[in-house]
Amino acid sequence: MRGVTAVPSYVVMQPTTLCNLDCVYCYLPHRAVDRRMPVPVAAAVAAAVRPWAASGRFSVVWHGGEPLAAGREHLAALLAPFEGTVEHHVQTNATLIDDAWCEFFAAHRMRVSVSVDGPRWRNTDRVTRSGQPAYDRIRRGVAALRRHGLPFSALAVVSRPEPGLAGELYDYFLDLGCDVLGINIEEAEGVNTRSNAHPADAVTGFWAELVAAWRRAPRIHLREIEWSLRYAAAVLDGTSDEVLPRQLDPIPTIGHDGSVTLLSPELAGFTHPRYGDFSSGNVLARPLGEILADAAVTPWVREFLTGVEACRSGCPYFGFCGGGHAANRYFEHGRFDGTETEHCRNSKIRLLEGVLEHAREHQPGAAR
Repeated sequence: MRGVTAVPSYVVMQPTTLCNLDCVYCYLPHRAVDRRMPVPVAAAVAAAVRPWAASGRFSVVWHGGEPLAAGREHLAALLAPFEGTVEHHVQTNATLIDDAWCEFFAAHRMRVSVSVDGPRWRNTDRVTRSGQPAYDRIRRGVAALRRHGLPFSALAVVSRPEPGLAGELYDYFLDLGCDVLGINIEEAEGVNTRSNAHPADAVTGFWAELVAAWRRAPRIHLREIEWSLRYAAAVLDGTSDEVLPRQLDPIPTIGHDGSVTLLSPELAGFTHPRYGDFSSGNVLARPLGEILADAAVTPWVREFLTGVEACRSGCPYFGFCGGGHAANRYFEHGRFDGTETEHCRNSKIRLLEGVLEHAREHQPGAAR
């Protein structure tokens, strides 16, 4: 895996910067302001995406802010240029979902992912702009999805990963009814400056317990666990070099104004005296394909690739991790060519160690 490919597997679109919630751990800098994406931005992206989608599966991920805060009429206008060419996904806090939104999702064949952190007492960081708990509104939105028979994914932020929590979380999401679950251990990035350092044994224990819970009832696709098991199987088969792609996916994030941020959506909206606004161009001024072809010209991207090579040469987990994420390096180290981050430790190293710990404890003849 060297360099950045010019053809992404998906693009992230920001229909609005506004979010109706004010979650404590949110990284977004402009979530109190409603800056909406003009339709010409979506049309410019759709023109670039069309040939990529013609050769295989391609996804457009709508991610805010809160995408539904843009309203059905405006979001439909943004979807229109892509008609018939891509799969649409939306990441939502679910608080605005009602019957009309469910009909919208069905009509546009839009895949829904809901952000919810588990039972009510695990959702205290997810609050409205007036500081009120958002949990009941989230559950009403989920109930609407289920009432309409719409499959959905779930994404949970875990602020305190520790044994005793994972089993409870997994049982909750089994009951919630999602078919895919992603677990994000809270990250220190963007405007969220809370520490994400945790004891290694606690995080490893959390992941090991989550594997055990999943194995008891593997009815949900558990994103992180399935990734790690796939890698472990490849190591045993001698094919671990084939797990990572040959080049990094650029993951272009298209801001509300058409600006293009590569590799890490979390960098969009931020500026730095040395790196500027992290933008590699604007789709209203230059085709997205050309911007991606010149990805390595962006100074901070070059610096990040230097850091990836440092990880390759010095980290035994590189084959699984692939060098980490640009935003985590920047927000934790203040630069892009550093190596190990707390995010690496929590969500890559400890994840893999937790899976292996579970395997050792459950191998035939292991002491109980």
